[in-house]
Amino acid sequence: MKTEPRASWVRIVIACMLGAPALAHDAQPTGAEVVKVVSAQKLPNVPGQSLTAVTVDVPPGDVSSPHHHAGFVFVYVLVGPVESKLNDEPSKRYATGESWVEPPGTLHASMSNPSKTETARILAVFVAPDGAELTRMAQ
Repeated sequence: MKTEPRASWVRIVIACMLGAPALAHDAQPTGAEVVKVVSAQKLPNVPGQSLTAVTVDVPPGDVSSPHHHAGFVFVYVLVGPVESKLNDEPSKRYATGESWVEPPGTLHASMSNPSKTETARILAVFVAPDGAELTRMAQ
């Protein structure tokens, strides 16, 4: 069975980051992805920048569509494995406790949960301009 790329968790991250009132708390789309905003605050020592942290539960077999993030992103795998492909580099598998950084301008070509049975969970921490759209689909 071939898994088709899905971008629903990416769209939820976008909605959460834009402060959609209906998604100000945990969001649970029909695809069973769950995004939770852990923290969102302006950085007082870095004017014009905010830090936003979210957890994303990635269902078994889920594959994201290509997208970009504003600012810097630090990703830590809370429960894995997950596979991530940045720019045109080969996809890399990350286990629980491993992490990666996405500098500004990075194409996040895909992120997937290779497990057929277990949900993966990541923590994504964004440092980006205040009010920025933190995730947008690639064109």
